[in-house]
Amino acid sequence: MTLSSEVISPTTLHRRRAFVGATTGHLIEWYDYGIYGFLAVYIGQAFFVSDDPMTSLLSSFAVFALSFFIRPLGGLFFGPMADKLGRRKTLVTVLILMAGSTFLLGALPTYDAIGVAAPILLVLVRCLQGFSAGGEIGTITAFISEYAGPGRRGFSTSWLMVTAVLGLVLGGLVANGMSFLAGPEVMQDWGWRIPFLLAGPIGLISLYIRLKLEDSPEFRSLQAVGKTSKNPLREVFYWKRSLALIFFIITLHSSIFYLVLVYASTFMSTLLKFNTGTVLLYVFLASLLSAVVMPFGGMFTDKFGRKPFLLTIAILSAAALFWFFQAAPGATSSSFIWPLITTAILFGLYASSTYATMSELLPTRVRSTGIALAYNVPVAVFGGSAPMIATWLIARTGDITSPWYFFVGTAVASIIALLVLRPSDFTARQSTPSVAEKLAETEEVRV
Repeated sequence: MTLSSEVISPTTLHRRRAFVGATTGHLIEWYDYGIYGFLAVYIGQAFFVSDDPMTSLLSSFAVFALSFFIRPLGGLFFGPMADKLGRRKTLVTVLILMAGSTFLLGALPTYDAIGVAAPILLVLVRCLQGFSAGGEIGTITAFISEYAGPGRRGFSTSWLMVTAVLGLVLGGLVANGMSFLAGPEVMQDWGWRIPFLLAGPIGLISLYIRLKLEDSPEFRSLQAVGKTSKNPLREVFYWKRSLALIFFIITLHSSIFYLVLVYASTFMSTLLKFNTGTVLLYVFLASLLSAVVMPFGGMFTDKFGRKPFLLTIAILSAAALFWFFQAAPGATSSSFIWPLITTAILFGLYASSTYATMSELLPTRVRSTGIALAYNVPVAVFGGSAPMIATWLIARTGDITSPWYFFVGTAVASIIALLVLRPSDFTARQSTPSVAEKLAETEEVRV
């Protein structure tokens, strides 16, 4: 008997509930990262006292990056938990940690109040956020892709990326909106706290919804026949090639995500000297356009295949990233919008199908663990670190175009991975040496 004959078929109502419950909680994670990135200037001055504003900003981004390096540890803990105990329990746990720590950050005392203990507390809270976020991505991607089923994974998982963008947009609207209305003095004094404190009530609403979810049909089918993985962290390394492919495919996904949705705001306001209203408008427009194209990209790859689409978009993204930074010297608000929008649209198209690709490269038994490991590491190295690396390159060279080396390099890494991706990488994941006959999956995938 194959696993496919045992899969519980979810109703349309169950799919809708799963989708709403998963995405509303997912919003919290990206809202947090959005407001931190947009408020990095104020956080740097509140927690890292320095005569040089660039040093304070760099320190703030360093803490931003540090939380991403904790994400793989969260993946090591929560990924196996989701594969052994279930997606739903894990999603509830990580939501409580994420919303609670984000709320706590808004209540932290500053350097002026408690001295050096303030940045230490900030680091600890950001580490807790990174730990919980590390368990979110693998679990929610597996959850949504398993509810979607074959032929719909691209479209369904693209909405996770839409939710991520909306979370960042929400964070940007709250942070930049308050900055625009309250002014820099009020924001520096106490205004920066409000966006973080709002995570409390938002988190409670999301938690209520997640508590009513059922686990994914594929996972429940594994449970029904007693075939969930006993040691997913060990078993997942049977798919070393899949893990490596995911790592490098996500490299561009990570860097361009945090360029468009986090660092671009600081880049335009701090280095290009655009006014706050212009920055708010541009970030909102770029985010909206990237989100709009995501479902269409997902649908396209469901029908015509992942590899040719992602490879084409990755090549175009490399060119757009080069243009983005080369257009910066002497840029005006009217001239810089074009490289920004182009980069944003290409980001949306590329990110539309990366989650589906990850899901299809790994089997249900170890899907959460595999994604948690292979996704979180490049996000830490090339995503969360992107603002810090870009800031460091500019500070070191004095050249505002210098970050292009880093961003284009991430695109090249993903292009190489997509070039070596082959159809057998998707079919090889259907079994393990020990359960090949009983757990052979017959899911249809498009390469």
